[in-house]
Amino acid sequence: MSASKSGAPRVVALADAAGSFFAPAAQVFPEATTADWELARRADPGAFGPDGTWLLEFRAFAVVRPGGRVTLVDAGVGPADAPAADWAPVPGRLPELLTAAGIAVTDVDTVVLTHLHGDHIGWAVGPDEAPFFPEAQYLLQRAETAPLEAGAPALERVVAPLRRAGALRELDGEHRINSQLTLFPTPGHTPGHMSVLVEGGERDVFLTGDALVHAVQWVSPGVPYALEVDPALARTSREQLLARARQRGALLGTPHLTSPFIEAAAPGTAG
Repeated sequence: MSASKSGAPRVVALADAAGSFFAPAAQVFPEATTADWELARRADPGAFGPDGTWLLEFRAFAVVRPGGRVTLVDAGVGPADAPAADWAPVPGRLPELLTAAGIAVTDVDTVVLTHLHGDHIGWAVGPDEAPFFPEAQYLLQRAETAPLEAGAPALERVVAPLRRAGALRELDGEHRINSQLTLFPTPGHTPGHMSVLVEGGERDVFLTGDALVHAVQWVSPGVPYALEVDPALARTSREQLLARARQRGALLGTPHLTSPFIEAAAPGTAG
């Protein structure tokens, strides 16, 4: 997606990897009805593989600001030995995608980690335990880091090295980076999950993170995901995000749906 307005940010979708989930879609969305699945299949047919397989993308997003400085939202699945290696289709290819987009790692001055699941933090820290993006400040919600227990991969592989490097800033609630980028809590998928609003282009864009993980939650936002830590809170966050996006006439930038940019109201729904 490219912004046409002079001085507007440009949002670039970066598909680090693609593959099938480790469990069938019906197993991780057990409360979805037959009608929900029919709508979801029409809205995002590319997510449906054989024998109930869930096919998904693993995306990060680069927000390129006037002047060429970049905010990276999420950090993909990472290299072959990344925290998500036991289930995600590693290695990813984010570094080469950034190069192809004309983005150097030193152009990235902010990395927003929507949450600490392995498929969103893979390229955050290099094998030398230094920040992969050496000029960047990394942003996380304190509610995301606080529950981490000793030995947790996200703590040992990402949070602790970033803290040692002085590169991590832990936020409490909504945070405005600049006039074009606002981070806001959307908890429920994880305790401190957050999403991002990008303003100033032809249309606003909400980068959802995993507040929205599958088309079945796009067509029926009340459908819970089995891996949400608080399904009721996740539903509230998702419904509020979608309502806010519809009110603004905004697009959604999604990490896992087949298309990186979608309308807030799914096809065939009353949104």
